Amino acid sequence: MKKLISIVTPTFNEEKNIEELSRQIAVQMKNTNYDYEHIIIDNASTDNTQNIIRNICSENKSVKAIFNNKNFGHIRSPFYGILQTKGDGVILMASDFQDPPELIPALLEKWNNGSDIVLLKRKKSNENIFTELFKKLFYRIIKLLSETSLTEKTTGSGIIDKKIIEQLRKIDEPYPYFRGLILEFTNKISTLEFNQPKRTHGNSKNNFFTLFDIGMLGIIKHSKIPLRIMTLAGFSLSLLLLIIGIFFLFYKLLYWDSFQLGLAPLILGVFFGISIQIMMLGIIGEYVGFILTQVRKMPLVIERERINF
Repeated sequence: MKKLISIVTPTFNEEKNIEELSRQIAVQMKNTNYDYEHIIIDNASTDNTQNIIRNICSENKSVKAIFNNKNFGHIRSPFYGILQTKGDGVILMASDFQDPPELIPALLEKWNNGSDIVLLKRKKSNENIFTELFKKLFYRIIKLLSETSLTEKTTGSGIIDKKIIEQLRKIDEPYPYFRGLILEFTNKISTLEFNQPKRTHGNSKNNFFTLFDIGMLGIIKHSKIPLRIMTLAGFSLSLLLLIIGIFFLFYKLLYWDSFQLGLAPLILGVFFGISIQIMMLGIIGEYVGFILTQVRKMPLVIERERINF
């Protein structure tokens, strides 16, 4: 009996990409010794994407569709799609051809050689320089702070063994950081390097705010170091301010008539203290927000419709 490979593609307004992507995936899988299912999970597209997906599903029963009730975001929807798979291996593949379908045979080969996870790793990319710099900065920060070592220049796309997916199903995680989460279950991780092509149709859904969201999620999910830094910084600053306060108290007592506190040091001290407090409150706020998300136990997504399941 052939092994089953599940391919998950999240979509949002990909009417110009999804039909050709589905066709190319079918061609690649036809040339392998595997059966496959292609799960397309659509995040409430507002263009013609869903109608095109319906047509694909009617022509190819290996293609399955999930239509979300609303847009549940770029983090929750792909993760939910992965949890619906039945394959021995699960491939996450973007809908914009920046994860080229022709890499599927190489992913399967590396997976067959014993890797639990094979991640696609960019050698070159056509992203703009500001996005690339932001990502480099993020990886440097996450390396310093995270308790889980992340693989640089990976997007989370690649192939994941069924036993890792089974572990993911046991986790009640309403807002997962997928790239970090999968690395906590195994050391059998390899990468497949490729030159990432430019998106040919449509616009990227990533922007500064979505990248910032992913970055903060990666830090707070996998590190308590920022909280430790705040504790140490708060203690150090308190000690420093105490010493300064005692110094000025004795200075005033000894030179009562001649001592005069300058306005500039006072302003600098006040604003410096306020800025430190605001920064610390912001970091605490991120952790509190994460706790609130966990406590609410909201579903990853709410489905409106399924096809071919």
